[in-house]
Amino acid sequence: MTQTIIHFVHGNSFPAGTYRVFFSYLRHHYDVRALAMHAHNPQYPVRNGWHALMGELIAELVAHYHEPVVLVGHSMGGFLSLMVAETRPDLVRCVVLLDAPVVAGWRAVLLRTTKFFGLDERFSPAKFSVKRRKDWSDSEAAHRHFSSKALFANWPPEVLRDYIEQGLVPDKEGVTLRFTREIETAVYRSLPHHLGRILRGRFPVPAGFLGGADSLECRRAGLRATRRLVGGYFRVIPGGHLFPMESPALAAQATHEMIQTLLKSG
Repeated sequence: MTQTIIHFVHGNSFPAGTYRVFFSYLRHHYDVRALAMHAHNPQYPVRNGWHALMGELIAELVAHYHEPVVLVGHSMGGFLSLMVAETRPDLVRCVVLLDAPVVAGWRAVLLRTTKFFGLDERFSPAKFSVKRRKDWSDSEAAHRHFSSKALFANWPPEVLRDYIEQGLVPDKEGVTLRFTREIETAVYRSLPHHLGRILRGRFPVPAGFLGGADSLECRRAGLRATRRLVGGYFRVIPGGHLFPMESPALAAQATHEMIQTLLKSG
């Protein structure tokens, strides 16, 4: 029996290989595929509103699939999945947003205003990514660095190892970030502020949301617009913004349940 295809879209700065353990649970039920790393193809540059990044994802779907697929996206990947589903619903069966809350209303106006006046770096994660450490003498030194950070404290050891293996590449001084901090910062500084428009009509494919109970990103963005978009297909599970890495088995089970519900609704 042919498995349903999930095309997964990763979060900003985390190559798809970082989610290997999460994928391993989903693969009990689905054929899980992903582009290894978004935002680094010069044919699809990072620009305001992410329209080229949306084009990159559309090109990936058109090139590899002959039927609509399930889009699952984490953070940045969720926003891109939403944009693609709105623009090319013929390519998508349903969308699952993993801690990717829709920014709309006054928050979208504030985002647009800060970008216009060049203040977005001060009021977004870009203020951290722009000066993020990017070089280490070797992978073990990098592992010691990341394992000491609160952001990674709740990650199982195998997930952190995957991030070290997938998120670093050799350079002349040792190892460096594969997902460059310059691109990471550019992604944050060009966040779409137009997603509120999708609330004006009925979304063309079923969409669901899974959020982390302790997600700072959800608190900052608010969840009213997201609830309007997904209706009853809304669930909060334990964890923070990075819950697919913190609790991959729980995240995969919740994602599976949401996909099944959405496919039945469609």
